[in-house]
Amino acid sequence: MITHYFRTVKDTELKTSEDIRTGMWTHAVAPSEEEIALLVESYGLDAQIVADSKDFFEVPRFERSGSVSYFFTRYPFDEKKEDTDSAPLLIVVGESFVLTVAQRDVPFLKPFFDGREEIVTTQKTKLFIQFMSALTSSFDHDLTRMRKAVYRDRTRVQDIHGQDIQRLVTFEHKLNDTLSAIVPTNAWLQQLTVGSHIQMYTEDVALMEDLMIANSQLADSARSVLKTIQNIRGASEAILTQQLNSTIKMLTALTIILTIPTIVSSLYGMNVPLPLADHPYSFWLVGILIVTTMAIVTHFFIQKRWF
Repeated sequence: MITHYFRTVKDTELKTSEDIRTGMWTHAVAPSEEEIALLVESYGLDAQIVADSKDFFEVPRFERSGSVSYFFTRYPFDEKKEDTDSAPLLIVVGESFVLTVAQRDVPFLKPFFDGREEIVTTQKTKLFIQFMSALTSSFDHDLTRMRKAVYRDRTRVQDIHGQDIQRLVTFEHKLNDTLSAIVPTNAWLQQLTVGSHIQMYTEDVALMEDLMIANSQLADSARSVLKTIQNIRGASEAILTQQLNSTIKMLTALTIILTIPTIVSSLYGMNVPLPLADHPYSFWLVGILIVTTMAIVTHFFIQKRWF
């Protein structure tokens, strides 16, 4: 589906249009082959580069063909069909237009559609920076939620269960996806500040630098949370191993202690002459021997901290 948006500094709200015009923002969601061909023809795009947007696992990168700049990035998306937590987004900036192409709905663009976030489509560079800032904010929102959950797990590392470990593994997967999207994206953002790929004014350069700083901080924060998850998993594995060893030690000690009366009872159950066999108090004497031996062995294991 293709939708055309237009708004100038004089307009009070974002409008949709059926026709393509100068200063327009065109947004395409899961476009068909015919729609992609229409966009390529209407805006004079590189068909091969635009076709790459249909690859759901396309990596973030920057390309330029003629006077048009192509920015591939990824945004957080709860994907059910693919083994990933992000989806690709292509942002195309031309001389008189901005085009976005996605294979799924783009949640962080909804405030622009609804008018909650004010944009001017004729200001291409500022519009591009607004998109990228919203993308960074969406990653930061997800990271904040994961950070809180991870810190809660860190305070109760001794009580972590299987489902908690599974959740941490899910967070680890999402954080890796975040880094895979943010780090390459920040790399090509730096290229924009040193080249003439898109027209930028002094205010745009300042906004771009702030955006790169925010992305760098986001990447550092994601690495920090990822390290915390790895530490929690390592600590929980060590605790579980220690608990297992303690349980095995205790069961081994109990087995040895309970083996003592079994051995003695087996010996005195044999039909052969044995010491104290004819003594009137042989039962009590054997019982005292068994209890005493068990007490000595139990004391030994307690000293060795097997109990």
